Amino acid sequence: MENKKSILSRTYLIYIGLCLFALSILYRICVIQFVEGDKWKEKAEAFTTKVEDMEAVRGNIFDANGALLATSLPYYEIAVDINAPGITEEVYKHNRDSLAYSLHKLFGDKSERDYLKLLNKARKQNDRYVVLRRNVSYKELQSLKKFPIFRKGKKGGLVTLQTNRRERPFQMLAGRTIGLARPGIKPVGLEGAFDTVLMGISGKRLMQKIAGDVWRPINDENEVEPKDGSDLYTTIDINIQDVAEQALLRSLIRNGAAFGCAILMEVKTGEIKAIANLTKSNNDTSTYNESLNYALGYPTEPGSTFKLASFLSLIEEYNLDLNEKVLVGNGECFYFNRRMPDSHAPETPIITAQRVFETSSNVGTSKLVTKYFSKNPQTYINYLNRFHLNRQLGLSIPGEGIPRIKQVKDKDWYGTSLPWISIGYESLVTPLQTLSLYNAIANNGRLVKPKFVREIRRNGIIIRKFDTEVLDERIVKESTVIKAKRLMEGVVENGSGKGLNITAFKVGGKTGTAQIAKNGDYKKGGTTYQGSFVGYFPADKPLYSCIVIINSPTKGNYYGGLIAAPVFKEIAEKVYSSSVDFLEPVNNKNIFLSKSPGVITGRADELNQISSLYQIPMNIENTDSYVRISRRDSLKINMVPVQIEKQLKKGIMPDLFGMSAKDALFILENNGVNVKLLGIGSVKKQSIEAGQKFNRGNKIVLTLS
Repeated sequence: MENKKSILSRTYLIYIGLCLFALSILYRICVIQFVEGDKWKEKAEAFTTKVEDMEAVRGNIFDANGALLATSLPYYEIAVDINAPGITEEVYKHNRDSLAYSLHKLFGDKSERDYLKLLNKARKQNDRYVVLRRNVSYKELQSLKKFPIFRKGKKGGLVTLQTNRRERPFQMLAGRTIGLARPGIKPVGLEGAFDTVLMGISGKRLMQKIAGDVWRPINDENEVEPKDGSDLYTTIDINIQDVAEQALLRSLIRNGAAFGCAILMEVKTGEIKAIANLTKSNNDTSTYNESLNYALGYPTEPGSTFKLASFLSLIEEYNLDLNEKVLVGNGECFYFNRRMPDSHAPETPIITAQRVFETSSNVGTSKLVTKYFSKNPQTYINYLNRFHLNRQLGLSIPGEGIPRIKQVKDKDWYGTSLPWISIGYESLVTPLQTLSLYNAIANNGRLVKPKFVREIRRNGIIIRKFDTEVLDERIVKESTVIKAKRLMEGVVENGSGKGLNITAFKVGGKTGTAQIAKNGDYKKGGTTYQGSFVGYFPADKPLYSCIVIINSPTKGNYYGGLIAAPVFKEIAEKVYSSSVDFLEPVNNKNIFLSKSPGVITGRADELNQISSLYQIPMNIENTDSYVRISRRDSLKINMVPVQIEKQLKKGIMPDLFGMSAKDALFILENNGVNVKLLGIGSVKKQSIEAGQKFNRGNKIVLTLS
């Protein structure tokens, strides 16, 4: 009995314990459900939902004429939530066939029946995310939004995921300057420089996890739409750019060169109209691409184009007489046993400073600089610094090369440094820096910063405009500019640039041929050559400056006048032939209206409009009928009414002399007269004379001239 009681008591105890445990579970369920429900729901959603950025459409890049250089094309992944709350069973059954048909007609990848099966299956299995198609274009998306069910908007179950693909319609043209914008890679060129302007502001959307690592967007009313980027309007003219790249490419192929560049700049504004950078492909010696921006990022020893800076220093400091005699001997000289040769033997042992520059004599240039600056070489170096050759230009595009002008206090300044710097060695200068110096002389001494961008626009409205930035109002005196232009024009007329052979307009410029050390060592690495030509045109009124550089030619010639000048010529002639800037105004220096036009007979209201529009003085009586000249002189026309319409109504033929064929035909046929026209112009003769009676249906022949 005691055992039975003991067992029962233990059973009751266990029972009570289980009841208490069950009550505690029930209590906890109630707490979780009703007290802590919101907190646990948030935690659950944190694992199954997330907020994701929506990429904004990147802004476009345009050339100077509005041609599209770079754009972002949107592509979409299209899915359907056919079980969205807004799609009732009635709506679905009424529209599913037409939706399946529309999808089939648009995409064509599945039959109408297959699309219907897909929709029905998703509806039956309560599938909230079914991918219909990827890489759908923006145009196709707009059509989708008009389909049955989908046209209900966010309640219609259409789900889109946008991705943007950056495209350059002109492919390689100015490719390195325009730059690249790809996911996960820092943009370069203009794309990189104006990345924050172009990229816009990302939006926000709620995503829901549906399986594994697969997420789908949720049509949420709180979704934040992205704001598209602003547009960039550059200074580049894609037509000139095409000419520059094609001319450069032909020269590179013809000369078997490793790479080259060409830049065209507007003299007054510094706007870069074309900038071409071509590099030989490793696998194909006849294929070139824009892989590096040599024009602004590759400083080299410039060679003879640097001689302009030397002569500017001589003229500015010592007012060098261009007729000063210089002993060049047989075309070589020595500085501390280091030989300096000319590329060609001189025409005579003694030549003028003008001929030194025109023939690009190394001996003559170095002797002049040594003669005047050897006692104080830093004065010469100070001029090079003054010309902004020792520092970056501060361009809007990243990647500008770092130039170097050796200073007298530098550890690697030698006794031979002065003469060798004077002819373009022992210095590093980028092609764009060299062009900027020549452009400054063409611009009467005013040094402007090269400009790549004109303005930034958002939705067609200008939000920022880039004005011309002046780096130095005058780098040399006006008298120095005059002499420098005489030197450069002499190069093309009588010197190393004579082969340029442009007859339509005059050019000022300088050829350059530099010996370049491979891997920085002339002896161990060997040498190659760089040919260049830099100048401006037209010489009498410079509008454009241009530089062309051909590096490491392997086929025959390497002189700048032979391999770079032809590219300059092709670019210059194309720009000259296609630009209205070179045309003389038709009314230049002439009075626009020297004699009143020969108006004879016409409608008063039309002549009044002409008088107002072209500001031609006319005295016309207030009438809406026809008028005729009563008297005219060189600057004034007096008009009086003629009773043409009244006479016609009375059956009397009026005097039609001087009336246009259009007016005569209109007014006669409206009064029942059959008209035959002979010739073109205004009426000079009529078969029914003025004042004669006529009847409706009569025929009149009008002779025009």
